[in-house]
Amino acid sequence: MFSQVLLMQVAVAAGVTILITGLFLAPLSRQLDEQAMRRAHAIAQTTASARLAGELLGSPPSEHGPVQAEAERIRRATGAEYVVVMDLRGVRWSHTEPSRIGGVVSTDPSQALAGRDVLEIDSGTLGRTARGKVPLRDRDGEIVGAVSVGIAYDSVRGRFLAAIPGLLAYSGGALAAGALAAWLIARRIQRQTRDLAFSDIAALLAEREAMLHGIREGFVALDGKGRIRLLNDEAQRLLGLGPEVTGRALDEVLGDGRTTDVLAGRVTGDDLVAVRGQRVLVANRMPTDDGGAVVTLRDRTELERLGRELDATRGLIDALRAQDHEHANRMHTLLGLLELGLHDEAAEFLTEVVGVHRTTAEQVTEKVHDPLVAALLVGKATVAGERGVALRIAPGSLLPDRLVAPSELVTVVGNLVDNAVDAAVGSREPWVEVELCVRGRTAVLRVADSGPGVPTEHREAVFTEGWSTKRRPSHGAGRGLGLALVRRLAERHGGDVGLGTAAGGGAEFTVTLPEALAEPSPDTAPDATRAALSPEEGARRAGPGR
Repeated sequence: MFSQVLLMQVAVAAGVTILITGLFLAPLSRQLDEQAMRRAHAIAQTTASARLAGELLGSPPSEHGPVQAEAERIRRATGAEYVVVMDLRGVRWSHTEPSRIGGVVSTDPSQALAGRDVLEIDSGTLGRTARGKVPLRDRDGEIVGAVSVGIAYDSVRGRFLAAIPGLLAYSGGALAAGALAAWLIARRIQRQTRDLAFSDIAALLAEREAMLHGIREGFVALDGKGRIRLLNDEAQRLLGLGPEVTGRALDEVLGDGRTTDVLAGRVTGDDLVAVRGQRVLVANRMPTDDGGAVVTLRDRTELERLGRELDATRGLIDALRAQDHEHANRMHTLLGLLELGLHDEAAEFLTEVVGVHRTTAEQVTEKVHDPLVAALLVGKATVAGERGVALRIAPGSLLPDRLVAPSELVTVVGNLVDNAVDAAVGSREPWVEVELCVRGRTAVLRVADSGPGVPTEHREAVFTEGWSTKRRPSHGAGRGLGLALVRRLAERHGGDVGLGTAAGGGAEFTVTLPEALAEPSPDTAPDATRAALSPEEGARRAGPGR
């Protein structure tokens, strides 16, 4: 590639030199011709002012006459090719060849005899000349003839050719300097490209484009000023961007948030988790030598969903295992009472056991009429009870069966209840209280617990992806995404999430979801109390919310 670059640059320098030389020589030739014509014109004017008009009115033209003598004197003094004096008939009175005196001039003298000055390059008896013609006037100003002076064109061309060596010397020097500069540039390019040929560079570029746009990981390249230099198809899909964002600042394109902070390097670490829209992304950032960076993005949304399902399954298995153990104990107790013949006590014990579970389900469905949310709370109450936490519904709760997106409220309730149960475990009297109520079409959710609460300085950080206050979570991987998803769901509905202190010092989360309920139909009867769900059904539908 070094030789190719050198040859191309030398060829360019030579071409430019030739072009500049040609552009310079063309006007130089015209300029020399113009100077020759003006010089001939000046000599003609000098000759016309030499008082020769009176001689033309005397004796006939002669090679020994005063006109010839004066014209030859002027020709020799000025170095002109010829000085011809003619009368009104165009007859020569002077010439460099005396034998031509008395003959008619070979070129048309009409313009000069008409009183006009003529400057031209033409061919006459003496060859190609730069010519100047002026009228010859007597003392009264009457035209009595004309003077024609010529400078041989060969002398002009000689001056032109004489100037060429100097021009070529300058051109050669410029070409040599250009060749040296081309050599230095070629050497630098050779070092920077590691002596790769143009075909190799083109092949590498094609392979890079195919690789970047074919891999299933997002790739974002940033320059030293935080502007996007390159992003492949997968990065566009994951970030919800188009190819037109190339060249724009990262903060301008993505806006404020953790995703922007991670990509810009304001948050450091490996495998950083960020949420973009509904996608959970894992980002890794590597700085480059020019001050920029390369960021890779992996889509962990499906993995996160599978992890939640696995966590839900584990929670369900734990709840069923605990219920199976408790059920076996109760069956053994009931069997013992029957074998002892204590039938009344057995009936009372059975009524009490069934009543506790039915009471819990009835308390939930009496206040929460949406079946999905009610089933979730019944299941959560069972799981919380097995962990020694009392989950109760606040007295003022009432949620009609008119939710626009009940699955999203299930996500919000599940995440907050799971966090509250984890926080309440280990407190003196562990409890979690859930309040669900409506204000017009706005749903308001409040979840409080008896845990240690969240310090004031951390109340904003708990909503950041990857941040968690849980030291040892009971279920799940403790990814720190639950509260971030809750905030995003609330903001998508135009609502918000607040964090305060509950009675007793625990945490209290309040979620407001505007337009979460549909308009009630005028012909629809008020919501009837739903039939109580069995604890087993509630536990089956529950599992940890996300």
